[in-house]
Amino acid sequence: MKKMITLGIETSCDETAVAVVKDGKILSSEVSSSIHLHSQYGGVIPEIASRYHVEYIYPALKKALSDANVGMADIDLVSVTKGPGLPGSLLVGIAFAKALSYALDIPIIGADHLKAHIFSCFINGKHECEIDGKFPFLGMVISGGHTSIFYCRDMDNFDLIGRTKDDAVGEAFDKVAKIMDLGYPGGPIIEKRAGEYMGEDLIDFPRALLQDSNDIDFSFSGIKTAVLYHWRDSAKDESEKTKVCRSFQDAVIDVVIKKIKRALEIKNTKRLAVGGGVINNEALRRRIMEEAQTLEVELFLPEKEFCTDNAAMIAAIGEKMFKSGKRSDLSLNAEPVFL
Repeated sequence: MKKMITLGIETSCDETAVAVVKDGKILSSEVSSSIHLHSQYGGVIPEIASRYHVEYIYPALKKALSDANVGMADIDLVSVTKGPGLPGSLLVGIAFAKALSYALDIPIIGADHLKAHIFSCFINGKHECEIDGKFPFLGMVISGGHTSIFYCRDMDNFDLIGRTKDDAVGEAFDKVAKIMDLGYPGGPIIEKRAGEYMGEDLIDFPRALLQDSNDIDFSFSGIKTAVLYHWRDSAKDESEKTKVCRSFQDAVIDVVIKKIKRALEIKNTKRLAVGGGVINNEALRRRIMEEAQTLEVELFLPEKEFCTDNAAMIAAIGEKMFKSGKRSDLSLNAEPVFL
């Protein structure tokens, strides 16, 4: 039986990504980021992101095909991110995918960006996807635009059971970095500064857990405001910066861990998958691993290269959906989120 080759396309935000997957095996994953163009503005500018996609999506395709040692004629399926994401960015990827589907006379399928991040947790060190037999489990996405918890029953049922009411974790990191003029993106900068603090005198920033013990939604606007007020009245020296970064990071991680524990208890599950760009943070990653071990929970985390937005996860989940009978067509539309 001929093995299936899937082309994945991801353009939900500022990364232009193309990947090739062959029966669940990642053959190539090309990612070109426009983050350097956004840094001077302190955040992603949608118009700049979409124009970057237009310029770099074809070169990314050529590189992905070359790395996989396959040609366009070998592609059996195109899987593309349909949302959530920036409207203009999504439209570039979907239009490109539709053009390939039509020109090559091959099927197209639209993939959910958040589900794909959870799916990325099951791409192992050999670049093979191993999600079969893992359902049901608790899935979580922690990224710049999303902080969401899902109860994943099967490929067709990812029930959203918790989400942020205001800022996502990554967004909170970016805003706190902006408060202290640390630069953009804030996540890696704050993580580095937090790791430099060797003291024990941390700032007791608020942990917003919400009153209901069964509530697994998130809120990070309060801690962001607390940092703003503290920084306004502080000495604003380098030592204080590292202390604030460490205190802020610890507070955010505490909230994430407590919400994960609540969700695991409510859903009575012993499997947990956590994906998204913020899971690159070593302190967060370590705490989740420690808690999973303590709770005897089977934990799935993505390899570092698959934490941030990438097309390998889009190709892998699209291929799985297609084989299970799911179909899209050229009427496929974007499902954006307006950030």
